[in-house]
Amino acid sequence: MQSYDVCECGAPLRLMNRPTPKPAGTEVLLRVTAAGICHSDLHFWEGVYDLGGGKTLKLTDRGMKLPLTMGHETAGQVVALGPKAKGVKIGAKRLVYPWIGCGQCAVCKRGDEHLCLKPGFVGVFRPGGYADHVIVPHPRYLLDYGSLKPEQAAPLACSGVTAYSALKKFGAVLKSEPTVIIGAGGVGLMALAILKAMKGKGAIVVDIDPKKREAAKKAGALATVDGNAPDAVKQIQDATKNGVWSVVDFVGSSATVKLGIDSITKGGTVIVVGLFGGDVTISTPFIPIKAMTLRGSYVGSPKELKELLALVRKTRMPPIPIDRRPLQEANAGLMDLKAGKVVGRVVLTPTP
Repeated sequence: MQSYDVCECGAPLRLMNRPTPKPAGTEVLLRVTAAGICHSDLHFWEGVYDLGGGKTLKLTDRGMKLPLTMGHETAGQVVALGPKAKGVKIGAKRLVYPWIGCGQCAVCKRGDEHLCLKPGFVGVFRPGGYADHVIVPHPRYLLDYGSLKPEQAAPLACSGVTAYSALKKFGAVLKSEPTVIIGAGGVGLMALAILKAMKGKGAIVVDIDPKKREAAKKAGALATVDGNAPDAVKQIQDATKNGVWSVVDFVGSSATVKLGIDSITKGGTVIVVGLFGGDVTISTPFIPIKAMTLRGSYVGSPKELKELLALVRKTRMPPIPIDRRPLQEANAGLMDLKAGKVVGRVVLTPTP
């Protein structure tokens, strides 16, 4: 099999040739038909998170090992089964749930494998979809994506479930008040589509890139705001009638989190999803005075991905812009994403 691996953090991915793995036990082998390039992959490739104040967190200290085959947004076709793999057949087309935990702890048993302290994430701690084949440890991590095209289904495993899980956390206010979406990249545009499918009130989209703001307008945003504008907070607040109640930040920089906090009304909520990096300082009296909520949201649970697939089947959610590329363009796709040239999602489609 062929894969494009991170062999040195920050260096170009390297083409690797190795024997195609044979599934053992409950494992399932899939031929990869689509693998999304996610912004998180840039952090895995760089091998570090920016914690602000000159501090960093090395992912190798968190258990990531090189060489690494990235790719956690993966759709494929089942080509081989381990002797104990039940519930899926050869030839089945499936979406891989990548946020795999240990399966044994209390967190996993309550259905929140994505929050497990001993993760085995596909494309992070085990080989992922930047390859022509991928091994999944158990059929329970394979979901039927129905009539969707593989390149439409693959981003739902991260971009989609991440946006869906974050939006769900706003509760009933989602349908009564506009949501502010910061960042109109792949996840932000996905959130805009999912918000419509959830029958939300609509969204005001904030981005510093005019091309991405235009993409958000075409996707149905109520209004768009340049996050670098001196009066960005006022523009965001003016775009709502009853104050800013919900902000979801898909960038996660010092500036964007501050923008969200400064924009919300009394009782408002800011949910941070993006991992751009940095830090923020909050005047502690304003936390109770504004009755504000600042919380994080990290990908989504297996149950939430199933809910999202059901929502997509029910509403025929409009797809985000997809740029299909052959597996051989993994490096170019990653660099285009790093340079901010991607609108929507680049999806690698290995040749059979």
